[in-house]
Amino acid sequence: MGLPEERGRNGSESHVREEAGAGSRTQSLSPPPEIRRSAHVSSIQRYRELHRRSVEEPREFWGSIAKEFYWKIPCPGPFLQYNFDVTKGKIFIEWMKGATTNICYNVLDRNVHEKGLGDKVAFYWEGNEPEESTQITYRELLVQVCQFSNVLRKQGIRKGDRVAIYMPMILELVVAMLACARIGALHSIVFAGFSAESLCERILDSKCSLLITTDAFYRGEKLVNLKELADEALEKCREKGFPVKCCIVVKHLGRAELGMGDSPSQSPPVKRPCPDVQISWNQGTDLWWHELMQEAEDECEPEWCDAEDPLFILYTSGSTGKPKGAVHTVGGYMLYVATTFKYVFDFHPEDVFWCTADIGWITGHSYITYGPLANAATSVLFEGIPTYPDVGRLWSIVDKYKVTKFYTAPTAIRLLMKFGDEPVTKHSRASLQILGTVGEPINPEAWLWYHRVVGAQRCPIVDTFWQTETGGHMLTPLPGAIPMKPGSATVPFFGVAPAILNESGEEQEGEAEGYLVFKQPWPGIMRTVYGNHGRFETTYFKKFPGYYVTGDGCRRDQDGYYWITGRIDDMLNVSGHLLSTAEVESALVEHEAVAEAAVVGHPHPVKGECLYCFVTLCDGHTFNPTLTEELKKQIREKIGPIATPDYIQNAPGLPKTRSGKIMRRLLRKIARNDHDLGDTSTVADPSVISHLFSHRCLVTQ
Repeated sequence: MGLPEERGRNGSESHVREEAGAGSRTQSLSPPPEIRRSAHVSSIQRYRELHRRSVEEPREFWGSIAKEFYWKIPCPGPFLQYNFDVTKGKIFIEWMKGATTNICYNVLDRNVHEKGLGDKVAFYWEGNEPEESTQITYRELLVQVCQFSNVLRKQGIRKGDRVAIYMPMILELVVAMLACARIGALHSIVFAGFSAESLCERILDSKCSLLITTDAFYRGEKLVNLKELADEALEKCREKGFPVKCCIVVKHLGRAELGMGDSPSQSPPVKRPCPDVQISWNQGTDLWWHELMQEAEDECEPEWCDAEDPLFILYTSGSTGKPKGAVHTVGGYMLYVATTFKYVFDFHPEDVFWCTADIGWITGHSYITYGPLANAATSVLFEGIPTYPDVGRLWSIVDKYKVTKFYTAPTAIRLLMKFGDEPVTKHSRASLQILGTVGEPINPEAWLWYHRVVGAQRCPIVDTFWQTETGGHMLTPLPGAIPMKPGSATVPFFGVAPAILNESGEEQEGEAEGYLVFKQPWPGIMRTVYGNHGRFETTYFKKFPGYYVTGDGCRRDQDGYYWITGRIDDMLNVSGHLLSTAEVESALVEHEAVAEAAVVGHPHPVKGECLYCFVTLCDGHTFNPTLTEELKKQIREKIGPIATPDYIQNAPGLPKTRSGKIMRRLLRKIARNDHDLGDTSTVADPSVISHLFSHRCLVTQ
């Protein structure tokens, strides 16, 4: 944040120190006036002083940032009130309660009408095929959002209603979510890779009154008939007594003659010839997006919302197996994503920013839609995958749009590493200035390849730690200001107060390892689990009263840098997507052949972690390749392709305590073929362990 650059150093090992420091680049950040001082102090010292002030004086720090946004009614009372201690009453967090605003107005209307940026490109859209591309300006985006806001209001959607969105990475997805925000409805976006069962579960949990989806889309060579999955989900909802009355369908690939009253003149351009896609049509429920938009007015007064009104629900996997609906609110989320985007990526008006995540995840919410638009940024929206039509696709897009700031997942980096340097180096990439990683800790080898090959040893890397629940970045270097260490999330963002606790809940000073927690709220923190505040309190605040518990283990080194060591509970991080072992186990035991199941993580060279499943069969069933495929198919249908196990092992017995608890610690050892088991005195039947070791799956390292 306006900090002078200090060249990278202090790597975790000597060779890392040398390579990581070679390419740090001087950055000129644009600080707010209150922190534009002390230039003679080293950057790390300045950072620590500014960070201390942001934690000790949150009203002053965030209050000055709030002045950059429009408030219909300014904050009339306390700027921040909260309770993090379950022993002292209900957990609550309130930032600027009583102030009213609208996030859509702040990210669109103000940029167009007050800042004169209507002709600036908001998004370059890059389709699955390289020849498919378009762009949309801030003025055009505002018009479409107003039109669709009027569409939603005409369908009876009002402030506080929930709207489910199940779409690929197309511009209409951004329009839909901003239209919900404009009229005060909560959007609940479901990743288009999830199954019909997962979509149904999320619609039922938040009682969504309308669904927005797409006819079909391509993901690489694979055609996904999304409307078919949506229909299946809505049928499941009806069977469970919750009929969704309206489904709005975007025509992305479909033929012109489909749909009631449709004609070629009314149909938008087909982005890829797709004569084989067959779209079922449910009269009385389904409506075409483009037909509704033709009839809609292009002006729409925004709904003025309290800063603490809910903005959206986003489901994240829970350790009990049932996804949790994280609720984020209007005012604090707006401040936090705007600020983290601006300073973590050192944003300047001429930048072209590209986050490769899907908007179905929190990364896409915060750093494709709301954060960039709040800063009037130009972004790339990409529908495809990194390896189609060739493994150099990402870098050809970087060159095509002159991307300056690039944000992706370690999974993608490890995937592309396998193909060597040439697919990267044959592209210029000269526009790149800052690289970022998100979704999981990055291993030093991948970090160094990213730095050396993709960034040509001249681009700082921001390795960001955060969660669906936090709304935005929590631990991250500031580019050109904080020395980098490969694999470290580095230091807390402004306003963030981390601590490391031992098992007894005692804060650890200096070098330490234990539970990562946060001591006080930041504006972007989730406010509750939708419809279940008790679960919110139990999951995040009960274990250590007075702290927000991340569920992650963490190590702090001698320089005060933080290193995330992984989930402490039974969660898996597969390709940056958090999966619940309980959810996968539940899907397995629904098969008639499975009596019991246990799921653990196994290291994977590309995904970081993959699923290794142990299944105990019911009498009369035989373990064979056919059953294995059936189980994988069941998980894909129940949860989605991302949860497909790499390994399923027959387990006539599982290692359990005498009280019957499955010892997953030992199963993780067995999956990794690690015979250093530690204490096994509590295992009821030790012979189970040797049997499982001798019948392990043949794994690929």
